[in-house]
Amino acid sequence: MAALAPVISSFSLIFGGCCANVYCLEAIVKQEPDSGLLITFFQFVFTCLSTLHYQFDPNGRYFLRSSPVPFRKWVTSAVLFFTVNMLNNWAFAFNISVPVHIILRSFGSVTTMAAGYLRGKKYSPLQIFSVAILTLGVMVSAWADASSKGKTKAANADPNKASFEAGLLVLLVAQLLSAYMGAYVEDVYRDHGKDWKANLFYSHLLSIPMFAAFAPTLSAQFARLQSSHSFQVPPNVALILPPALNKLLASTSQHVIYLLANAITQLLCITGVNILSANTSAVTVTIVLNIRKLVSFMLSIWLFGNHMGGLMKIGAVLVFGAGALYGYETTYRIPQKKKLEAKAEKKA
Repeated sequence: MAALAPVISSFSLIFGGCCANVYCLEAIVKQEPDSGLLITFFQFVFTCLSTLHYQFDPNGRYFLRSSPVPFRKWVTSAVLFFTVNMLNNWAFAFNISVPVHIILRSFGSVTTMAAGYLRGKKYSPLQIFSVAILTLGVMVSAWADASSKGKTKAANADPNKASFEAGLLVLLVAQLLSAYMGAYVEDVYRDHGKDWKANLFYSHLLSIPMFAAFAPTLSAQFARLQSSHSFQVPPNVALILPPALNKLLASTSQHVIYLLANAITQLLCITGVNILSANTSAVTVTIVLNIRKLVSFMLSIWLFGNHMGGLMKIGAVLVFGAGALYGYETTYRIPQKKKLEAKAEKKA
């Protein structure tokens, strides 16, 4: 039971933090689609500062505790992490909507499994089948919503076609790099121990200097967010908050509040992902994240008042059914098969 505790806590962080993070992200990009770089920067700085205490050592070199992982491997991981996050958020600048964003990112399970296969990993037919069905389910759900919205925007489709296709290419490259990154981090954990806290810290710390070249763009994006109207505190919430905090919130731009909330929820989300990746395989992580994407997508529909049609419901059944099938195969059927094989070898 103790072995399940990290997995259960990671599920809580992923489905709570990641879903809230998507809501904050959508609230920003609906009004300012070019803010992807600023969103990424805030997430990285906040996460780095929040995880510093894990690595701080007053007697260590550069006041950081020593790590068994070679520095060059942390740098490689950070470059991959920075590139994947930049590409994923940059895609919103190419007329990519949140539903289409989910469609392309759902291919993560396929690319991760393909990367594992190329590195010599073996997957059962049922695992492969469940990944294919899960990916199809996310695509059906997201595409159903994207198609319904596209009907109202047909007149503007041609002028944006080139930009939209560029966005699809950006997301495809991001998914391929993400698959490689997942396999790379899994190798680091295998060779040097599963220190996910160190990976979380160094992947963000070493990425921050890479933003220096984008300083003018970051400044311009923040100025646009700051110019939005002030945050409206709900009356029932205002009653339980200190007067000073109410005053601060009321005088702060709504999009800046969403930006900060996005950074906080991103920390919760990636903490859950790192805990899960340290205790399971890269493919399992991708499967869980795909299910989380569908949950975020459905919450987005509900919170933003969008209609959930028949195709959306079919997609939900496919995704949750495939997720359950993969869980059964990975956590019960395969372990049982290995136990029986081990018993047979002992008898022989």
